[in-house]
Amino acid sequence: MILGAIIGDTVGSVYEFNNIKTTEFELFGRGCNYTDDSVMTVAIAKWLIEDSQYSMEKLEDCMVEIAKQYPCPKGGYGGGFRTWLFQPQNLRNYENYQLSKTGRHPYGSYGNGSAMRVSAVGWKFNTLEETLKVAKISSEITHNHPEGIKGAQATASAIFLARNGNSKQEIKEYISSTFGYDLNRTCDQIRPTYQFNETCQETVPEAIIAFIESTDFENAIRLAVSLGGDCDTLTCITGAIAEAYYHGVPKNIETKMISMLPKEFVEILGNFNC
Repeated sequence: MILGAIIGDTVGSVYEFNNIKTTEFELFGRGCNYTDDSVMTVAIAKWLIEDSQYSMEKLEDCMVEIAKQYPCPKGGYGGGFRTWLFQPQNLRNYENYQLSKTGRHPYGSYGNGSAMRVSAVGWKFNTLEETLKVAKISSEITHNHPEGIKGAQATASAIFLARNGNSKQEIKEYISSTFGYDLNRTCDQIRPTYQFNETCQETVPEAIIAFIESTDFENAIRLAVSLGGDCDTLTCITGAIAEAYYHGVPKNIETKMISMLPKEFVEILGNFNC
């Protein structure tokens, strides 16, 4: 559970700024590594393990604590999020925000960071209602724009539906009708003109389409990478849903990924899966 997101992030990491637009590539290419997407995915898992109330205060603690331990992951943290983590006094001022005890507040982002870190929420709960509720909390601590929240909820609900035996068509219909994403395109239609984009609204639908077209977990990862764009994040989202739908990841891929992660990450993943 949630290793699929980290695998997608890692495989896509070397193609984020060097899109390849093909499914033919070395899966764990030279220089690949986990990025901020994986660091924050682990932070969300840690939050869900340690806080049965799912409070924003504890979520902030987990995100900041892990980021301070891993301040310079491959690719780095996005500009606004880095400010939120390390220099909250420099955050832009928004009306009606609520300061935390540390002075941090959400900053109106609709970036895809809310969707790439949410996968543990999709695995945690027994009802779709609670999944959507906690996905919203996990987003709005930073990404409180409606599109940021929508991206997190769409990703988490796709994982929830996939792990509970829903068909791809059922997942597609739910996501389209609930969140308004256009999932009627194909990867072949998207690929030629798709460019780097860090927004939820132009990352999450493409990631879900790659999952829908896939034939197995590895194929999902390869399709996602082939689309290009913000490749590590897009593939992180696809990998999270694919893991849930295909009942895990191939053992050889799992073993390789585990060997690349810090011991602390492996322990948190193990505790989350208990």
